[in-house]
Parts: sequence; C-alpha cells; structure tokens
Amino acid sequence: MSEIGLLDVGGTSIKYGVWKNEELIDKGTVDTPKTLEEYYKVLTQIIDEMKKNHQIIGVGMSTPGSVDKETGIIGGASAVPYIHDFPIKIELEKQFDLPVSFENDANCAAMAEVRFGAGKDLKNVLFIIIGTGIGGSVIVDGKVQHGKHLFGGEFGFMLMDDKNSFSSLGTAVNMARRYTKRKNDGMEYTGKQVFELADKGDSLALEESEIFYYNLAKGIYNLQYAFDPEKIILGGGVSQAEFLISNVNKRLQAILDQVKIAPFMPEIVACEFKNDANLIGAAADFISEHSEEVLV
Repeated sequence: MSEIGLLDVGGTSIKYGVWKNEELIDKGTVDTPKTLEEYYKVLTQIIDEMKKNHQIIGVGMSTPGSVDKETGIIGGASAVPYIHDFPIKIELEKQFDLPVSFENDANCAAMAEVRFGAGKDLKNVLFIIIGTGIGGSVIVDGKVQHGKHLFGGEFGFMLMDDKNSFSSLGTAVNMARRYTKRKNDGMEYTGKQVFELADKGDSLALEESEIFYYNLAKGIYNLQYAFDPEKIILGGGVSQAEFLISNVNKRLQAILDQVKIAPFMPEIVACEFKNDANLIGAAADFISEHSEEVLV
C-alpha cells in the first residue's frame, strides 16, 4: 500500500505524520525554523526519516498563505515569511526527491472533512473556520474553489453592517476583546469566560454573546443563500462547544422568521477532525492530484 508523507506548517510548529490505509500514523511535531535554509534542512530530515520506515511515494503539505497550485508559489503573508513569493514547490521536490502537493491550511481542513469527515460523500460544502478571525473554504463539485485572486473562502471580509466585518463580529475571540474593553476592570477575559458569565446572567456578557451568535448566524445565512451548499461545516476551537450550533440555529430561525421568502434552514455541523485536520487534508490533496499513483 502506498504511503504519503505529510507536513502541516504553522507559525510556531510543524506537525508531521504518515498516511497509510486511510489512517494518520507516526505523528510528531518540531519547532518552525527561523530561516529558509533551516526550513529545508528540518523538513528534509523529517521526510528522510519517514523513508526509512515507510514506502513514501510523495509529500502532501498544508501551509499558510495563498497557494497558487499552478505556479507552485505561496503568495500573501504569514508567520513564516520566508516561504512566500518564489517557486518553493520545485525546491521542496528537489529537497525531498519526491513529488509534492501543497494547499492552504484552511482548504486542507475542508478537504479532510469532505473526503473523510463531516462532509463525506458530499460535493458542495462550505467550511467556516472560527478563530481569531473568520476563514474558510468553498468546495464545489468536490473541488476547492480558489478564486481569481486566491481569496476563495475568505468569508471574514464580508461586511455585517456599515463598518464591521464578519471577522470582527462573528468570533468568540473578538467577543471576548469587546467584553474586556467594555468591562474595563483590569482583567483580560477569554471567550470561554464570557460564555460562562452569560450563563450566570451577566448582562454585559449576555449582550456580547448575543452579538456573536447573531452575526455568526447572519453570516451563515448569507453564505447559504449565496452558494446553496449541501452542508456548512464549522471549524475552529469554538466549533466543538456543545452549545454553539443550537444557539446559532436559534438565531437562524429568527432570521428565517423575518425573511419569510427564505424557504429552508441551513444545515450546519461541527467538524470531525481537530488538530489533525490539516494533515489529513494534505493527504486528501495529494490523493486528488496523484490519484493514479495512490492505492486507497
């Protein structure tokens, strides 16, 4: 059975593993190097070690930035500045002596869910990542839609009112920042703490959590009726909170009651894969590019 080496590049760490028999094995983590030279060295050492124990036919990579799959260039900006704006894919293939596929990290997470997780067997899916901001991916006919400027899935840029974006109003991180600023008691609150305070009846926490829930619901409503996907999958830490989807559905129903022409409720689910999503998605991306070479 063919095996794929996997790398998930982040600003502080690089995760790695091997994909075999639709399973992620031999996982590990290293610190993200500070220079391009060290980056090549560390990644090559990881792949060489994989080759000792596995029949690695290629390497799938999840990476920050705007990935141009045609040119092999990572545009945009990220916490790993030295990987951008040159044909890095060719260089990595030389370093590894193996074919390489790479994709943006959000798109990888989406591909993991569509091929193996909450969106399995579906063709048209939106994946929304709720983190510090709002990101995501658009999957149409089973394929990532990158867009002309490689901004497909950058839902966070949507305006929710005259001045505030989806990212500023639709995340628990920014909810907590607003609460901290308004409370102004010298403490710095987390999203979890604000939700807990809301449950206890704290009026300010209730107000800020309502802003979060309503705007997340509003963004989902707009995206559903723009793209009409079969399912909307939510990712990011807050997506795993048991109370999230029920609260969003409540606000979605209120929107549907107001906009009576809208005939159906969006179907939203939490992602299945958490910390391993990007690695699994890198495997899915490699398989889609090299299907003739991979026995799955």
